[in-house]
Amino acid sequence: MKIKFTASLLCSLVLLAACAANRTSEQATQSNASNAAQPAASSANSQRTVNRSSAEVVKVNATAVEINAGGAGEASIDIEVASGFHVNANPPTFSYLKATEVEIEPANNITPGKPVYPKPVTKKFSFEQQPLAVYEGTTRIKIPLRAGANAQKIPTTLTGRLRVQACDDSKCYPPGAVDFSLPVTVK
Repeated sequence: MKIKFTASLLCSLVLLAACAANRTSEQATQSNASNAAQPAASSANSQRTVNRSSAEVVKVNATAVEINAGGAGEASIDIEVASGFHVNANPPTFSYLKATEVEIEPANNITPGKPVYPKPVTKKFSFEQQPLAVYEGTTRIKIPLRAGANAQKIPTTLTGRLRVQACDDSKCYPPGAVDFSLPVTVK
């Protein structure tokens, strides 16, 4: 029994090692093919091949908000997508695409509402037959906020997360998340 288990374990480890080696080889081949397909070196193209994460090409800036206790207000979240990249709109063109999404946690009796996503840009890309609804450059997402009547009249920081999937003109990167803070002062 012990010999069968050891032999089975050894076979499993050999298979795992072979798969990992094959995956690494495939990734290297894809990376080389991708780099070969890139135009001659320029700073924009060099930056494009370095960025491998959706979170690396998207930045978030949240504007401070003041709300009266028992009142409502609106926060603005600006997402900045690096030049040469785009993110899927919300809602995305196809259900299988990862939509840009903002989530904000309530705190100090301040409750965020449903985000209001802007009108997207529609563009055609080489990797898809139909044009896609995307955001590029700087895009503003609005978040309605409501402060309870018993909210403390102090500066509060709401925690937020932006989920995106960045793509360039030829491929998409794995989805990522960017955490951010939203300063809110209750008056």
